[in-house]
Amino acid sequence: NENFLLLSVSFFIFSVIWTLLLGFATPILLFAGFVFGKWWGILLVLTATTTGASLLYFLASLFFKDLIEKKLAPKFYKLKSIFQKNELLYFMIFRFIGGGGTPYNIQNILPVLFNMKVKNYILGTFFGSMPAMFITVSLGSGIEQVIEKNREISFFAVTSSPEIYLPILGFLIILLIAYIVRKNFFK
Repeated sequence: NENFLLLSVSFFIFSVIWTLLLGFATPILLFAGFVFGKWWGILLVLTATTTGASLLYFLASLFFKDLIEKKLAPKFYKLKSIFQKNELLYFMIFRFIGGGGTPYNIQNILPVLFNMKVKNYILGTFFGSMPAMFITVSLGSGIEQVIEKNREISFFAVTSSPEIYLPILGFLIILLIAYIVRKNFFK
């Protein structure tokens, strides 16, 4: 469908710009799931946010490296030695656990401190962000499905729907894994 393709391309461009301008990821993730569904939504938003984050990383390392080091190095100095061991693996883990509570926009520029290779940054962002983003996109898709069924909208109706409680359960599992990983690897 021509309208769907136009909407998809427009959303992709908007998401790249949104990420590049340090926007929060959650609104576009929920929107992607709500409008495009679980599978097409995750493909679109994951590709777009990875593209936007990579552009941001490139521009930040090119123009703002000194400022980033001045502002962020004191807070994240412990991570530098960890990332130097295997930057791709540790960055994927860092993304997977949501940056240990670091906001998404800071996660996008933080690797400037570690002089990460752009290829590793792209791969780490794409694969590390995938599980948490998939859960949020699935949640948006689940909300759309509950509304589509014309069920009475109540807290119980929404939370008892498998389209909603399964992504929330997945989110809780990722939180538990993130807590364990953070406690053991990012002390």
